[in-house]
Amino acid sequence: MSELAAAKRGSGYRIDRPTMRVVLGDMRVPSTDPGPGDRLPRFELPTIDGGCIDNEDLRRDGRPVLLVFGSRSCPVTESAAPGLRSIHDRHGARIRVVVVNVREAHPGARLPQPATLEEKFEHAVELGDHHGFEFEVAVDDLEGSLHRWFGPRPSSAYLVEPDGRIVFRAHWSNVTEALEEAVAAVAVGEDPPRGHIGHTARAMVAMTGHADDALRAAGSGAHRDTWRAASPFGAMIAISRLFRFLEPRQRGRATMALLAGLVLAGTVIAVLAL
Repeated sequence: MSELAAAKRGSGYRIDRPTMRVVLGDMRVPSTDPGPGDRLPRFELPTIDGGCIDNEDLRRDGRPVLLVFGSRSCPVTESAAPGLRSIHDRHGARIRVVVVNVREAHPGARLPQPATLEEKFEHAVELGDHHGFEFEVAVDDLEGSLHRWFGPRPSSAYLVEPDGRIVFRAHWSNVTEALEEAVAAVAVGEDPPRGHIGHTARAMVAMTGHADDALRAAGSGAHRDTWRAASPFGAMIAISRLFRFLEPRQRGRATMALLAGLVLAGTVIAVLAL
């Protein structure tokens, strides 16, 4: 059995709604999950522009690749997008940026969990269009073969050399400064200062002001299911709405995130202590 076939085993990948078990699993990276020093399995992903990315394509291209997992309904992806566009603008000549559309993190009536590959392609196109990505958007298969091989967290990021060797892992794709630091090093042929980063509390605070946008895009049921699965996160989102009047949109999001972070702090500490 291939590595990706093994990653497919089990059920529950295509969730109809998030559960507390899924949310708690997102907070951790098991020691058995791939990280720096490991190599990609054999894989092949179609892209929304009609292309294809696989192991041979990475070697032919010759650039290290920043591989980011995400979805349209994912608040972390929503908050990561500006940083990913900035990284591409600064380093795109030397670093290939690829976002892989995976399962919807918070399915709703408008963006349910795709039942066909065609539906998943439609979600991927919307993901790229919404964020204005001028780099490749690839599409994992329905059962998330590549996503599950890495560990099905909603929006993680990896730097991979053309030969398939992973050199850096970010638990969350929206920790922009740390990701930029790693990309800048690899772009000039150096090793990243750190092989992996977590920063879960920082990532959760960063995504809070963007969560409403992602859940509204998912449609009816997404907010409700978030409350049911993890009421502290639902509370964070609700609190962030109360402060939208304080500042212009972009600066206001940072303020909302910091205020909501007061609610998050106790939750994160409790989760990481499990």
